[in-house]
Amino acid sequence: MNRTRLAALTFLAVPALALGPAVAAHASTTTAPGAAPSATCNVERESNGKYHLWGVGFPNGQKVIYSGASSGTVSTDDSGRFDVDGLSGAKFVVKTGDGMTTVTCAMVNH
Repeated sequence: MNRTRLAALTFLAVPALALGPAVAAHASTTTAPGAAPSATCNVERESNGKYHLWGVGFPNGQKVIYSGASSGTVSTDDSGRFDVDGLSGAKFVVKTGDGMTTVTCAMVNH
């Protein structure tokens, strides 16, 4: 009886161990070295009727250009994030200064 239990446990444990590293590799959220991060931007209406535009995942320290009802240029911080308040209009497109990334911003409703 002990051999049967041991065989059953081995049968169950080996596939789980074999899947462990593969599953862990797919769950990783890190970006491969040299790969561009995924840039996104969002717009939300402020309480004063103006709009707040922000983005993440852009190259750090680079200028981004936003356009829509309002337009302008803003630099990203060390983490690749930017914020702009007091804008008119809810639809924006953001692109990097080098033109390599263009993102249409999503409207966030609370």
